[in-house]
Amino acid sequence: MKKTKRQLVLNKGREKFIFRYDSGCEDNLLDALIEQAKDKRTNFDWFDAAVLSFKLTQSLIGQADELLRENKNAQIHINPIQTE
Repeated sequence: MKKTKRQLVLNKGREKFIFRYDSGCEDNLLDALIEQAKDKRTNFDWFDAAVLSFKLTQSLIGQADELLRENKNAQIHINPIQTE
């Protein structure tokens, strides 16, 4: 499966923060946002991380909607897990 290159961009005043990532590696992107927010040497703060994580979520929802439209005849089955 080919991974698509994606990016999130935040313009903050005269600064621009660009985060590039491979589709399917969103967890690594979230880790990078956290590390950037923790870094006191930058002007990137927790609000900025929240904004970009929200945009990431919106993007993922849009991708999921697109997949569902493409596969509208597909059926999803959820089987319960039996525990003792």
